Amino acid sequence: MLEQGPWVAQMERIQAAQDQSAFAELFAHFAPRVKAFLMKSGANDALAEEIAQEVMATLWHKAHMFDPSRASVATWIFTIARNRKIDAFRKQRRPEPEDLSWGPEAEPEQEDVLALQQETDKLAQALTELPQKQRDLIMRAYYGDLSHSEIADETGLPLGTIKSRIRLALERLRHAMK
Repeated sequence: MLEQGPWVAQMERIQAAQDQSAFAELFAHFAPRVKAFLMKSGANDALAEEIAQEVMATLWHKAHMFDPSRASVATWIFTIARNRKIDAFRKQRRPEPEDLSWGPEAEPEQEDVLALQQETDKLAQALTELPQKQRDLIMRAYYGDLSHSEIADETGLPLGTIKSRIRLALERLRHAMK
């Protein structure tokens, strides 16, 4: 079992009674350190501030998930910060949609339209054949445009479970689309 660190008592007070003074103590100590960590790892000031705020909000809302036998408070907080930073950097690197052209476009070839419709129908059918848990995560990730961490926050599922289910679902969809 891990040695109980100095912040476990505050986490327990937040878990048990949503103690705002305990949260204020954790916030005062960790928020500036999280922001500094994020800036050292490449985030600009505004992004680091935004992520630090998200991390501290997660601490408040997900305090019940903290387990002192698995990690120290600092490790738990900085793991959340690291994951949020990765998500933010991924979002920043998403390719921009193609520029929209002005004016009328040529009508697509009828066979292209038919092929696209058939592929769309095949994908829709493959999605309905996925197990419900996998289908739900695929819908959130690809149609809801949520990151894995955002899905974890919404569903309460562990991040690893989400990644595994999405990977398995994508593999099934690849096979169905062949």
